Amino acid sequence: MRVLIAEDKRSLAGHLGQALEREGYQVKLAFDGEEALRLGRTAAYDVILLDVMLPRIDGFTVISRLREARIGTQTIIVSARDSMRDIVYGLDAGADDYLTKPFALDVLLAKVRAAVRRVPVEAQTEMRFEDLILRAQHYEMERGGRTAQLTRTECALLAVLMRRAKTVVPHAVLIDEGWSGEAQVSYDSLYVFIRALRSKITHPGEAELLHTIRGVGYSLRSEGSA
Repeated sequence: MRVLIAEDKRSLAGHLGQALEREGYQVKLAFDGEEALRLGRTAAYDVILLDVMLPRIDGFTVISRLREARIGTQTIIVSARDSMRDIVYGLDAGADDYLTKPFALDVLLAKVRAAVRRVPVEAQTEMRFEDLILRAQHYEMERGGRTAQLTRTECALLAVLMRRAKTVVPHAVLIDEGWSGEAQVSYDSLYVFIRALRSKITHPGEAELLHTIRGVGYSLRSEGSA
């Protein structure tokens, strides 16, 4: 498994790289955003650890451009910017996880393990519900003649909802299947991803398909269906 670490503090980057290499990962370091973007676009990595405050190009821009280029590599933002606004912004930009500094090394290693063990979303090439189509292999959904790119986590969550369409999927099930049982994921993080999914699934004038069942979970179903 290959990990790209984008971190401008060379001592920290080296420390993380050594820790990951001891765990058996192949590690590449990038010390600015331009290098991180160039390497990330090769899609040669299984996980990217991405600082936000990078020289030349900031981490938020790096992840946004990777997703625009349809690069679905698991990306964990690792940053001292710990406000809820920054976390939401990073996840909305396409990150799969967000870890704030300072952090325990064991927590970071656990998040990397969780990222690399996530099973690729459905082997089937296409899933359908009503007029919604999910092409999991391309991290892409289609509805009403328009297409939208999905992050790996958004794709995994939508696949769970589509497999269980017309039923209520509890929060815990979505977290377990969407993140392969990673215990660190909160309901707040799930909400951020569901909100992003809903904005891609339903545009103004379209029937709502993704419904919130307060206190329980979410359901993919037609409006008015029981």
